[in-house]
Order: sequence, then structure tokens, then C-alpha cells
Amino acid sequence: MLNSVALAELVPVGARLVDIGSGAGLPGIAVACVRPDLRVDLVESLLRRTDYLSEVIEDLGMTARVRVIRGRAEDGRVRDKVGSAGYVTARAVAPMDKLVRWSLPLLKPNGSLLALKGSAAEDELAAHRALIVRMGGEIVGVKECGVGLVEPPTRVVQIVRR
Repeated sequence: MLNSVALAELVPVGARLVDIGSGAGLPGIAVACVRPDLRVDLVESLLRRTDYLSEVIEDLGMTARVRVIRGRAEDGRVRDKVGSAGYVTARAVAPMDKLVRWSLPLLKPNGSLLALKGSAAEDELAAHRALIVRMGGEIVGVKECGVGLVEPPTRVVQIVRR
């Protein structure tokens, strides 16, 4: 859980965040718990998971600022519901090429994709650099978050929509 919380240091105060492929709520719910200033949309395609996420945010008293959206990030109906956000997060959702295709359309200009990736983050970026640029993304790089909080630090790929 702490590796999900660690990426919160990359999100400015008052931002709007969309967590795609939320699953059990990581990183979306974890970040919302430590950052009450954020508005968070949790995008998940499976009904049983959206039911679970809805229960959790209700139990935590976060229904005013966290909402659950059932669907796939690449679906136009999800884009209509989400609008354009400043930040999109993802953890263990898909390879970088798919993640970029799904995420960049959800971002407003200069918004950032923050993807939790492991030791192969640089290799994934190198392999998909051309696609990222073609889709209108600019690779900021791989950030290490949670230094001194989690070991090893959380590795987050940041791509900005231009």
C-alpha cells in the first residue's frame, strides 16, 4: 500500500486524478486517503470490483470527492464521464503502449500520466518512445517516490500530454 501512497508526492494540491484499472483501489483509494484535497475517479470495468470500491469509499466517508466509474478507460463513454483530468494513475494495468493509448485521451493538455512501473520502466519507455510521441506525449522520465518511506522506492513513469 505504501508504494501506492508514495506517488502522491507528484500530485499538486487540489488536483483531479483518474485511476484506471483501479481493481482493489490501488493507487487511487490509497492516495485519496492521504490526500483529502484531491478529487479522484476510480475507473474499473468489473462489476464486483466497482461494488467493492463503492463500499470502501462509502465506509471511509469519501463519497463527496471520490467516485467509481464502471467501464474501460479506452471507452468513449468513460471519457465523457471523466472529462479531462490533470493526472491519470495506473498500477499493474497494462504495458506502456496500451497504457498511453488509454490514458492520454483522459488528460487535459499538460496533464500527466503517472504509471507505477518496476525495474523495467526504462526499457518499456525506450520500446514505446515513438508511440508515446505520436500520441502527443512527452516523456518526463522515471521518478523515484517515497525515498525513505518505502524500500525500494516506488518507480513512477511520468508522461505529459502535449
